[in-house]
Formats: sequence, C-alpha cells, structure tokens
Amino acid sequence: MINDLTTGNPLKLILLFSIPLLIGNIFQQFYNIADIVIVGRTLGIQALAAVGATAPLFFLIMFVIVGLTNGFAVVTGQRFGAKDYDGVRRSVTMSVILSSILTLIFTVLCMYFMPAILGLMNVPADIYKDAYLYIQIVIFGLFTANFYNLLASIIRALGDSKTPLYFLIFASILNIILALVFIIYFHWGVPGSAVAVVLSQAISALLCVFYVKKNFPILHLKKQDWIFNKKEDLTFAWEHLNVGLPMSVQFSVLGIGVLIIQSVCNTFGSDVIAAFTAALRIEQIATLPMVSFGVALAAFVAQNFGAGSFRRIKVSVKKSSIINLHLSVVMACVMHFWGSDLVKIFIGGQNPEIIKIAHDYLFVSSLFYFFLSQIFIFRNALQGLGKALIPLIASVGELLVRSFAAIYLAVKYSYFGIFYAGPIAWVTASVVLALGYYTNIHRFIMEAQADKRGKLHKT
Repeated sequence: MINDLTTGNPLKLILLFSIPLLIGNIFQQFYNIADIVIVGRTLGIQALAAVGATAPLFFLIMFVIVGLTNGFAVVTGQRFGAKDYDGVRRSVTMSVILSSILTLIFTVLCMYFMPAILGLMNVPADIYKDAYLYIQIVIFGLFTANFYNLLASIIRALGDSKTPLYFLIFASILNIILALVFIIYFHWGVPGSAVAVVLSQAISALLCVFYVKKNFPILHLKKQDWIFNKKEDLTFAWEHLNVGLPMSVQFSVLGIGVLIIQSVCNTFGSDVIAAFTAALRIEQIATLPMVSFGVALAAFVAQNFGAGSFRRIKVSVKKSSIINLHLSVVMACVMHFWGSDLVKIFIGGQNPEIIKIAHDYLFVSSLFYFFLSQIFIFRNALQGLGKALIPLIASVGELLVRSFAAIYLAVKYSYFGIFYAGPIAWVTASVVLALGYYTNIHRFIMEAQADKRGKLHKT
C-alpha cells in the first residue's frame, strides 16, 4: 500500500514505517547469519574463518548496490511527494537502466581483480580457496541483489515498507533451508552457502516484480516511460546519479574502512578472524533498530522535502535522534551483559579464547553506540534532502580515521587495538554529519520563509 508521509503525526508515521523495516532487516541478516551459524557448526572454525575473511568485501559490494538504489529512490520519493506521478514512473525506468549498467561494470571489475583483492586482504593460505569460491559466487549473483534492493527502495520511497518485508521473510527462510541442503546433503561446503544466498535474493526480487505488477498501478510502466529525449533525460539521469553515486561512494567508503580492518585482522590468524566474524554479525543485529529508524527517516524526509515541509522535517529529525539515543543505550547493555552468550550461538562453547576476544570487542564498541546511532539519523536526513556530498565527506573522514587507527593501534596493542578503530571513526563522522544537517535545514527554513514573505508582499 502506498502511503503519503507528508501529512499526519511525523513520529507516528516514522515509527510505523520503521517497524516493517526492522523486521525486514533482521530477516535480511539471516542471509549472513545462516551462513555463519551453519558453516561454523557443521564445517568448523576454518570454514567459518573463510566466510568471515571475505565478509567485509561482501558488505562493500552490497554497500555499493544499496547506496545506488537508495539514492535513485530519493528522486522517486521526491517526485511522489510533489504529486508528479509521471515523474515517479520515469524515475523508476531511469533507475533500472542506470543501476543495471553500473552493476554490470562493477561485476566484471570485481571478478577480474578478485585474486589481487584477496591478496591485499591478507587472506590466510589455509582458507584462501573457500574464501575465493564464496565471494566469486556472490559477485556472480549481483544482479539479483541489485534488482531486489532497487525494487524494495522504490516501494519504500512511496511509503510502503511492508511489501518488501513479506518477500524478504520468505526468502530468508528459504536461504536457511537451501544452505542446510547444499552443505549437509549435497556436501558443497562453503560455496553451497553462497549459492543459497544468491538463489534466495533472486526469488525475493521476482516476488517483488509480480506483486508490483498486480497491486501498484502507479508503478505500472508505460511504453513512453522508456522513450527518452536526449537532452531532457541526460539531465534527469544526472539528477539520479547526483544522489546515487555519492551515496554509493559513501557506502563503499564505509565498506572499505571495514575491509581495511578485516585485512589487519586477517594477519592474526583464523581464531581472531572467527571471533571478529561472530562479533560483527552480532553488532549488525544489535544496531538494526537504529539503522531501520534512519532508513524510515530518509523516506519521510524525501517526501516532505518534495512537499516543502521543512519545519516538519526538523521536528521529525529531533525526535528520531532522541529515540536512537535510547536504543543505543539499550543495545550497549545487551552487549555488556549477554555478549558472550550471543557469541556461543555462532561458534558453540568449546572455544573460550575466541569467545573472550569476540566479547571484548562487543564491550568496547558498544560504549560508543550513541555516536553510531546519530550517524544513521543525520546521514539519512541529509540524503532525504538530496544533500549527498556531506555524507560523502563524513564517510571519507571516517575511512581515513578508521584506517589510521586500525593500523596504528594494531601495531601498538595487537588485535585489541582494532577494537577502538570503529568507535573513533564514529565520533568523527557523527560530528561532521550533525553540523552539515543543521546548517542545511536552517538554510531551507530561512529560504522558505523568505519566499512566503515575498508572496505575501506581492499580494
């Protein structure tokens, strides 16, 4: 169902919108959690390390796709907020074309340079083969990930966060079943887990297509929506790329930062890799409520930006920031008191040293969840406003700080020093994003008031 987010109680709309997103994000994590639990429990620590060693690369690839599709959907949401329904359909066709071209280029480059990338990541020789096969299969299936994320982003931009959820739940359960079948019964090992991920994403994308065709008339594309006027549509394409590319680069910069940390982590051997793999999966789950609230805020801001409701945006961002602050405190407490128990879910209780390393990481990083929670708020608010440059600058700053901290602290304090790289980067990025948001929202409000006074003066 399409929802207009430009009217009604802002906080209530964002909360209702974010709940399906949260559930969907939890199930989407099942793609990777199922890999970790099934691989770790059935194939052992080395197989778990093989998946974990390339996990940041997997996330980097997904970040590029998610950044593109979310950025393109901002334009779609702005068109919807302005009641330009022809523009909504044109935005969809442009997004399909641009994302397909960029995904093809990215797939070819990744497959060609993968051996060199894994070498730079310091992937240990004893797990290299499984790691290489796993990531190559995932890359081969990038088009399925692209189309699911594009469709889901467009549907959410129109105010519907429930429809993608239903298909994602089904696909997540299917992923678990397929992973078990491929690993336990077909004996495909680590590559079987990757095949399960790709097939599950493909099915979720197909389900989205069928449902949109049947239930979303506004998204029924017409022949003229695919006919482009060279001059006008070059401008329209740039409007999408102007938001999508910086968001993609921004997301990829975050992924590169994690990739560098993983590369440093890989030098400490399979046990440390396995510990970080389990800990990072737990952290991703713990921060999902904050992530979901941020994504919901982006859709809300985009529609209200199109409607010119800037004060409404300001109120919603303030309330969302307070809610994410409370969520960060709750999740920090969970990591402190139950972190070790959560790690045991992934690797069992037979490896106390690995459990201790993972829990130590969770304890340190959770103390800084407040700053991470504010990144999700201000970054998504700026993206909804169409201001992608500031999040990009913040991401580059985060990358530089994270990389320097990881390398320097790892040399000085061994793997324990890596624990502080992320938190230091979060503090840096959150400050930049907050300043960027408040500067821009103040300017938009002042400009709107000046326009209003000008119109009253003319009358």
